[in-house]
Amino acid sequence: MLVDASASTRRHGALRRAKGLLAELLEQARHQRVSLALLQADGAKPRWFCRGQRAPQAARRWLEQLGAGGGTPLPAALAEAGGWLQRRRRTHPGERQQFWLLTDGRLRELPRLEPLSCPALLIDIESGPLRLGRARALAAALGAEYRHIDALPLA
Repeated sequence: MLVDASASTRRHGALRRAKGLLAELLEQARHQRVSLALLQADGAKPRWFCRGQRAPQAARRWLEQLGAGGGTPLPAALAEAGGWLQRRRRTHPGERQQFWLLTDGRLRELPRLEPLSCPALLIDIESGPLRLGRARALAAALGAEYRHIDALPLA
């Protein structure tokens, strides 16, 4: 999972709603004993919380402390996540991968992106009366399924 926690996600409670969804997803992952990786995109560069391990108890603390701020290193985070997924596939060839991106899609310009090498879901967390709708184009560039958080039953 890649979580966009840039300053723009503070608007209209977007990150707060995303954190509620993440709490549900992390709890499901813990119960199902699946391995996951969590990458946070905020500030100057992406930061890993965990890489390819069972949902740790510490994930709840990470989620509570997750706040929005700074720029959007989303292009760098996407490149890092894509590279990690490829390396992981080589070392764990039988593992079923999925990529989830939670973002408001508020990038100055859409970077040149390669489609991801596994099934992907972009969850658009943009909210408020003025929506730019850039997350849909980002999903298309990544070859990802698009869903708005309002359309998800867990949100």
